[in-house]
Amino acid sequence: MTRSALLVTALIALTGCTPAGDATPPAEAVSAAETAPARLPLPDYFDCLREHGGIVIAAHRGGPAPGYPENAIETMQYNFDHGVRVFEIDVAETRDGVLTLMHDDRLNRTTTGRGYVSDIRWEDLSGLSLVDNDGRRTDYSPPKLTDALIWARNTGAILELDRKKTTSFANIAKAVYAAGAEENIIMISYNDDEAADIAAIDPDFMLTASARGGRDIAALEARGVDARRLIGWTGTARPDAAAWDRNARNDVESAFGTLGRSGERLDDIYLADGDGSEFQDLAEDGLVMLATDRPLESAAAMRADDVGIEACGR
Repeated sequence: MTRSALLVTALIALTGCTPAGDATPPAEAVSAAETAPARLPLPDYFDCLREHGGIVIAAHRGGPAPGYPENAIETMQYNFDHGVRVFEIDVAETRDGVLTLMHDDRLNRTTTGRGYVSDIRWEDLSGLSLVDNDGRRTDYSPPKLTDALIWARNTGAILELDRKKTTSFANIAKAVYAAGAEENIIMISYNDDEAADIAAIDPDFMLTASARGGRDIAALEARGVDARRLIGWTGTARPDAAAWDRNARNDVESAFGTLGRSGERLDDIYLADGDGSEFQDLAEDGLVMLATDRPLESAAAMRADDVGIEACGR
């Protein structure tokens, strides 16, 4: 039995149940695992970016755009076709245990439905339409996490998985294993306890955790986190080149977000003059992963993302 299979078995025993729709590896996942081209393992990929002065753009909530809603595979494909390679998505669980992509507790803002995600069954959720950020109904429906993982496995995209309170890291891990997408995901943690929980499920998972230098990294290592599989999250308030340098001295890559409230976020401030050169400055100061609400515009304003693709693939 493979290591992943052993972990799946252990997780099922731990949770006592298997989420509907995520229990067995889909045929598409098996096919993808057999035919996908070789790519750098994630730790090597991020090392490569740092060593070559490259940066990778992470599209917040999948990179919604006019006509393209947040947390949709079609939206990620649109951005992927324009050069984006990392997508932050939100993982929630329906009443009957299906993992889906949804940011809010309620359906009202992003779908044509009403009520709570935790109260709806997958059959009913899958029949809803997603709404874009301008409030317009689209032709797209909420996807299963499994389908998003298969898409990432096939394309080489990387998904940052942001767990919502309706589900667990253990259930998300089972879906990752079923899709054969271990090398296509980064788990998001919001504190050291969550980072330790992720590492306990699988120390080989890539993850983000707050880290601004050797002391933070050592504290995470003491909780079971493999520093080689760590991306140090440094917030959204202001760029911190000193922290990025301290992380790099410990062979840890840094992430920073220019996302946030419209009109106040650094995304909008940097692009207000039509230049956006500040995005390139972030890369030159040592940033390796940029989380943004405006992925295509930030990509157009910098060279470092192209350097990353040319040097490190994906």
